[in-house]
Amino acid sequence: MYKLLNRWLYYKLGRDEYKKCMGITFANNISGLRKANLVMAVLTAFFAIFPIVIEHDLYKTGFYLGSAVVALLMYIFASWKRHQQKQGKQVSGRLIYIMIFLFFINTIAFGLYLAVWANPQKIAGSFIGILICVLFLFNISPVLYLCLTVGTVIVYIFTVIRYKIPSVWNYDIQNALFAGAVGLIFGWQIIMNRLSMASIAGKLEDERNNYYDQSTVDELTQLKNRRDFMRTFQRFLSIYRQSDNFLCIAILDIDFFKNYNDHYGHPAGDECLRAIGRTLKSLNDSAGIYAARVGGEEFALLWFEEEAANAGNAASRVIQMVRDLNIPHEKSAAAPCVTVSIGLHVTPCGASHDIQSLYDMADKALYAAKNGGRDRVVVSGPQPTGNAVPF
Repeated sequence: MYKLLNRWLYYKLGRDEYKKCMGITFANNISGLRKANLVMAVLTAFFAIFPIVIEHDLYKTGFYLGSAVVALLMYIFASWKRHQQKQGKQVSGRLIYIMIFLFFINTIAFGLYLAVWANPQKIAGSFIGILICVLFLFNISPVLYLCLTVGTVIVYIFTVIRYKIPSVWNYDIQNALFAGAVGLIFGWQIIMNRLSMASIAGKLEDERNNYYDQSTVDELTQLKNRRDFMRTFQRFLSIYRQSDNFLCIAILDIDFFKNYNDHYGHPAGDECLRAIGRTLKSLNDSAGIYAARVGGEEFALLWFEEEAANAGNAASRVIQMVRDLNIPHEKSAAAPCVTVSIGLHVTPCGASHDIQSLYDMADKALYAAKNGGRDRVVVSGPQPTGNAVPF
C-alpha cells in the first residue's frame, strides 16, 4: 500500500526527482495565472452584457462585473510578478498557491452562480466545463488536484440540493460526478505529462552540461582547456567593469619539464601536472584568477587588477606557490625542485580587443623569463613592482 501511494504521489519519478520537476513546472504557474485571469476577466465581462441589455438585472450584472474586476486585478498582479520573475527575482511558492486558490474560488463562484443560482430550474451544463478545464491551467500536486476537484464536486452537489428544484437534482448530480471523474482522469494525465517532460528536459540539460564540461575541461589537471580559455578571454575583454582598470594575462610554463619526464617517467610527469593544476585551480577561490591548461606543460591565467603594480605581485605569488609544492627535480638547472616561469602582460581594460596580440605579448614575456634564467616573472605593460621583472 505504501509503495502504491508513493507511486501515485511521485509518478514513478521518485521523491527527489518529483520535487525537482515540480519546482520547474510550478514556476510556470505565474504565466498560467496571468493568462487564466485575463480570459476570466473577458468572459465574465461579456456575460455582464446580457443582464444589462436584455434582463435589466442589476444584481446579476453586479455579480458578473465583480468577478471580472477580481480577475482583472489578479491579472495585473500576476503580470507584475511575472515581470519580477523575468528579472531573476524569486516569487514565493506560498504566494502562488494563494493566487491559485483566489482564482479558483472566483471562477467556481462564477460557475455556481451561472449554473445554480441564476438558473435554478434548468439543468446545468456550463459548470461542468468550468470544473473540468479550470484546474488544467495550473501545475499543482496530485494531492491538491484531488482535493480541489472532489471538494468542488461536493460543494456543487450541496448547492444544487439546496437551491435547485428536485426535478433537476438527478441530472445535475450525475453531470457533476461525471465531470469530476473526467477531470481527475485527464488532470492526472496532464500533470504526469508535464512532470515527465520536465524530467526529460532536466536530464537532457544535465547531459548537455556534461558534454560541455567534457569539451572544455582538461582531463588530466581538471583545469579548463584551451577552447574554454579563448572563450573566457573574449568574455574578459568585453565584460570588464569600470572598477577593473587592468586586464592581466599570464602564460606559465614548467621549467625543464622534458628533463623531468625523461628522468622520473611520464606517470610522475602526469602527477606533477596534476599537482600544479590543483594549485592553479585554487587561485580562482582565493584570488579570483582564472586558470587553464593551454598546452603540454603550459598554462594560462586571466584576472583583473585595479592597480597595475599588483599584477606582478600576484604572479610572483604563483611562482612561490609552485615552489612550496617541493616536487624534487634533479635535472632542473633552475632549482632543485619543480619551478615555473611566467610571462605576464598587463593592459588597460578596453584598450584592445585583439586576443592574439595580447596573448603574443604574454608569450614574448614568457620567453624573456626563460632566457633570463627561468623561475621568474617577466612583465610587459605598465611598470610592475615586487619580484617581477619588467620587459
